[in-house]
Amino acid sequence: MVHLLTAEVQQLLHNKFVVILGDSVQRAVYKDLVLLLQKDCLLTHNQLRAKGEDSFEQDKLVHGGRKSHGHNGTNYREEREFCSGHHKVRFYFLTRVYSDYLKGILEKLQAEEHVPDLVIMNSCLWDISRYGEDSWPSYLRNLESLFGLLRQVLPKSCLLVWNTAMPVGDNITAPVLPPELQASASSFMKNRVMEANFYSSVEAEKHGFDVLDLHFHFRRHVDRHLQEDGVHWNETAHRHLSQLLLAHVADAWGVELPKRQLVGQLIRGGPTRGRPRQRFERQPQASRDQLAFPPPPPLPLPRRQPLLPRPSPRPPLFPHLPPQPGPNPFHQLTPPFLPCPQDDYSPSDHPFQSNQFLNHFYSGAPPTPQTEFAFQPDFVLDPQPPMLPLPSTCYQQRLTVVHRGFPRYRPPSPYVPWRGRPRPSKRRAPVYPEPRPQ
Repeated sequence: MVHLLTAEVQQLLHNKFVVILGDSVQRAVYKDLVLLLQKDCLLTHNQLRAKGEDSFEQDKLVHGGRKSHGHNGTNYREEREFCSGHHKVRFYFLTRVYSDYLKGILEKLQAEEHVPDLVIMNSCLWDISRYGEDSWPSYLRNLESLFGLLRQVLPKSCLLVWNTAMPVGDNITAPVLPPELQASASSFMKNRVMEANFYSSVEAEKHGFDVLDLHFHFRRHVDRHLQEDGVHWNETAHRHLSQLLLAHVADAWGVELPKRQLVGQLIRGGPTRGRPRQRFERQPQASRDQLAFPPPPPLPLPRRQPLLPRPSPRPPLFPHLPPQPGPNPFHQLTPPFLPCPQDDYSPSDHPFQSNQFLNHFYSGAPPTPQTEFAFQPDFVLDPQPPMLPLPSTCYQQRLTVVHRGFPRYRPPSPYVPWRGRPRPSKRRAPVYPEPRPQ
């Protein structure tokens, strides 16, 4: 997966309407996407902690937040919108996955002139912790109601990506949990979040929506990139999240991304919470293979056997026999390869390249020890026939290009789809049983 820059993200989301719904973690997803659409830099710590501000990086607060005396209750509202010449991103703060407020949001989106092209959504922590003893059963019921409604409301051209809830820490001090539950329910929340992710993923896939498993991608980065409150993540993790999300969207829309730097390198070398940067280094071979008992003495190397038996001397030809025809230049015997020595490293350390052996035949480069041939001393090959010119497109890599997204109504434009039509929607019309004959 590639690390997209601002210019490439602008092309991917050109003339697209993006809607993000969820809690404070999804609000940070919205902020990082808005920032990435304008400049190649990370969010600051203050930008991540701020909520309900009047403006953030050229966006505006539409409703709620500081305009309604923000609080930490389940009735908290915050609606934000960023709009440029060719991009529109909107955020709605949710404290419950399905409610009258959510139905009002969907009705408002339906009434607008432009329906969303991309919807990114998650709601979990508030649902399973702030609604009393009925929190968990109501969350499961609300998931079914939510995806059933989204299937009816959203057009097939709209891509919905359900983000699973990210991992939480052992000690949760974020206001998502009430103070009386922060000490007792922190350890319980870790298992409950994984269980909620399972049920929400199954329900989303059952209705034909996409799922991005953020819990899986960030399960090993809790110690390095999770904030002190046990719920929110730092700026490096959110940029990694944005790259995962954009790569998923590009794949769903059939957009080919450039091949450059891996996004995994971004989060491995990112800043941590008050700790010096740690760099991953491969352990030396000696310490990795050290055993409790001394290794046995090395076995003597086997003597290399000749590839082919020595040819017996030909009998002399009689003078009256016609001369024998020469060998067929198009049918020549090629000696087999020598087996490569088995090293003690993993085969994945040296990935196989499809044109690894072709380069030695056609480029004239000296052979390496792994591809070198060993021939019989008396074995001589005839001169090789001239090789036919191969098409250059088979071995030359195409230039990296990011193409525009696919418009909903496909108006005439100079941008041609790269790989045909986008991926078809997995949502199907409900099938009703045929009436039985009377």
